[in-house]
Amino acid sequence: MKKILVPCDFSNHAINAFRFALDIASESNGQVHLLNVVELPMMHDTVLMPVLSFEEALLKELSENAETQFKKLKSEYPHEGIKVITITRFGYIYKAITDYIDENEIDLVIMGTHGASGLKEILIGSNTEKIVRNSPVPVLAIKEYPHKKTIKSIVFPNTLAKDQEDLVMHIKDLQNFFHAKLHIVWINTPANFTGDTVTMQRLEEFVKRFMIKDYTLNIFNDPNEEAGVINFTHSIKADLIAMGTRGRKGLAHTLSGSVTEDVVNHVDYPIWTYVIKK
Repeated sequence: MKKILVPCDFSNHAINAFRFALDIASESNGQVHLLNVVELPMMHDTVLMPVLSFEEALLKELSENAETQFKKLKSEYPHEGIKVITITRFGYIYKAITDYIDENEIDLVIMGTHGASGLKEILIGSNTEKIVRNSPVPVLAIKEYPHKKTIKSIVFPNTLAKDQEDLVMHIKDLQNFFHAKLHIVWINTPANFTGDTVTMQRLEEFVKRFMIKDYTLNIFNDPNEEAGVINFTHSIKADLIAMGTRGRKGLAHTLSGSVTEDVVNHVDYPIWTYVIKK
């Protein structure tokens, strides 16, 4: 967690993400990258020069406004010993963020999220969801500011799939960083039901295979996986959820959805996600 990216629109949610990034960076001896992305409207004119002149003036004004807000933000939240890099880019939010991740070898993205629901969620989702679905690095989505010292209990919903080596290694690193207990849970649903004896045996084999320490094994029954993850997390009063996602795209995502992205949209807890490599 040496290079932490915080997409910043200067909302309260983004400020909460920045504060948490500072907490993480202070422990990891890392640096925080604050990225403000401005999506511009399309401009058309039969006379090219006036449009170009207007765009240049607009871009300059927007950059200056962002820099003023960056300075205010940095002055309000102490970051002694932590390098904070600020930058403004213009274009599509999702593409600007993913490009920045690749160009700067980012290790972790921390995003403030408003969530999404209803028609908006079905049609376009949230920017956070798009990043969660496709980011090459872990994403930590938060709504409220969670102080690092309060994260001592992590829920890990597990599908017991065989191709989880990379995901589990990242989650073990996350657990070690926070010095937290890991609550591994299988969500039993009517559509995906297995008996408790068989499931518990598989869970025990899982933790033995990956040499996981300081954990609990759990089976939780609910009508669907999303509700199960959220309700289990509430029931044990955990502090953070860690999940893998398959990164489904396009129509398949719209029709079948993804449990991880649904939880990101609807849960109030901090949620750490990682795209499982195929």
